[in-house]
This record gives sequence, C-alpha cells and structure tokens, in this order.
Amino acid sequence: MSGATPAIKTIRGETIPALGLGTFELTGPAGEAAIRTAIDLGYRQIDTAIRYGNEVEVGRAIRASGLARGEFFVTTKIWFNDLSPDTVHRRVDESLDRLGLDQVDLLLVHWPTKDVPLDETLAAYAEEKQRGRTRLIGVSNFPVALLDEALEVHKADLFCNQVEYHPFLSQEKLLARMRRAGMLLNAYQPIARGKVFDNDLLKALGRKYGKSAGQVTLRWLIQQDGVGAIPRSSKPENMRANLDIFDFELSPEDMAAIHGLASGRRYSSFAWEPAWDD
Repeated sequence: MSGATPAIKTIRGETIPALGLGTFELTGPAGEAAIRTAIDLGYRQIDTAIRYGNEVEVGRAIRASGLARGEFFVTTKIWFNDLSPDTVHRRVDESLDRLGLDQVDLLLVHWPTKDVPLDETLAAYAEEKQRGRTRLIGVSNFPVALLDEALEVHKADLFCNQVEYHPFLSQEKLLARMRRAGMLLNAYQPIARGKVFDNDLLKALGRKYGKSAGQVTLRWLIQQDGVGAIPRSSKPENMRANLDIFDFELSPEDMAAIHGLASGRRYSSFAWEPAWDD
C-alpha cells in the first residue's frame, strides 16, 4: 500500500526530513565515510553535537557531496556545562568553524542544567538565531516541567525537543505538551538499541507488511503527528533499510498495538539527567 505520511515534516511552516542520520560515534575517516555514504543514499537531515567530536567530519561529508547547502538540515548541540551566555556564543563560533558553515539549521541545548539559569541560556540561543548563526533553536532531554518553564515563563520560541522515544517508552505527556506548542519531537535511540528486533509483536507486524521490526518501528514513529526520528547507523545496508519506510502505512489498530508496548523502559541513563515524566 502507498504510505500517506510524507518524507518531510512541516512544523510551523518550517520543513525538516522526517528521518535523519544520528552521527554519535561516527568519528575519524571511517565516520566521515559513513556520513558521506548516508548522504549518497538520500539522508539530508544530519544530527551532530559538540560532544560527539565529529562536526569536522560532518562538514567535510556535506562539502564532499557536491550538493547545495540548502539541501541539508544540520543540527548541532551544546553540552550542559557550556550553557552560560558567553560560552554559548564561543561554542557556536567553534561549531560553525568546525562544520565549515555560516549557519546551522537547528541549535539545541544538549541536556538541561541547574548550574545556569534557563532564561540566560535561552536568551543566548535567541541571540544566535537573531544573528543568523542558526535558523531555529530547541532543546534536548527536556521533560514537561522544564519545557513548561521554557515556553510559559521564558517565552522561548522552540522548534524541537530531541528525546529518547521508541515503542517501549511512552512520551504521551511530553508529546501532548509539544503538540500544543507546535513543536517537533525528534526521537533518538528510536529502535531501542536494537531491542525492537527481538519483540514478537514488531516481528509479526514486519511479516505482515513485508518489512523488518526496525522498519515497522521507524514507520510507527514518523507516522505520528509532529514526530521525527534520527536512527544512528554506520552500515550502508541499515541506512538504506531505515529510509525504506515511506511505501507503506500502519493501520490505526497496529499503531495502537505498538503504543501498547510502552513500559517506561529507557536505554539511556546518566547522572546528570533531569527528573523524567511519569
């Protein structure tokens, strides 16, 4: 059957590929080659971060593609210990230099921190947007309480919140809040570190639709309103398979069944993480 969900998400008039490439651990010559392969296969949303240590590789791969800058949606992130305003501005300078770009498409707060007032960080991000060094700003790993503070108290104009999201982790409360704000939820670890391939329901649905459990999972994510995904892979065959999800559509009953798998299981755990939503 022909899928109705387009390969592009439109959020407040801005467009972004529904599926992007997560580049965590894609470093050095091998990492650059993997990113270049992804671009050759059709990836146009590229997600990086200062913490990943591969902005140089991302920039080189983009330039080596020969494609126009406007073909790409490039995201980078600033780590939680660099969120004071002066440091934010320095880090953006450094990121743009490493990427070889005049502007990124999206600048994210990588993780929230209690060490710098949120309003100061958001003001610095807004200034970077005003200066044209990023088109859009957003956050990552923000639960509802922090998102409420950013949106309601500080009136931040946020495009995106990037969080862990997969069939085993409900983000129902966060999604509801983000939809009210007209924001994109971009899902990292969307296939739950490969655990979806062991799930009986997802495997059965894969057989039904002629797809893998991973493809069913990615389809479930991008078929939701306001949700995108950034699976990370270094293998061409997996990159190609991840993109092959736009020629089918899950039924409402199958979407609901996958939602029913949620158990609150997270595959990321850090000492600095905020208090997550129940």
